[in-house]
Amino acid sequence: MSEPKRVELNLLGQTLTVRTEASPEYVRSLAAYLEDRVAALRRGGVKDPTAALALAALDITDELFRARDDRVRQDGDMRARLGALLTLLEKVTPREPTRS
Repeated sequence: MSEPKRVELNLLGQTLTVRTEASPEYVRSLAAYLEDRVAALRRGGVKDPTAALALAALDITDELFRARDDRVRQDGDMRARLGALLTLLEKVTPREPTRS
């Protein structure tokens, strides 16, 4: 693991310093994504920047939770398909005779 670095961000007019093992470019891209989401809410009529930030955070969290749920559902579907395939293979594969 790499040593945590300090990354300075300017987010919604405030300077923040984040300690992270992620690359500075990646952390800045996260901040830019958040600022874009806030800007979209502001264009949509949300006047208060703090409210826009909170709504953007809720929206992004909703996306994360839905993506996790989709992943769990896909994993379950894959397990079911693999189980069905295994059952089919067992039916069509001749068994070896038992030796006495």
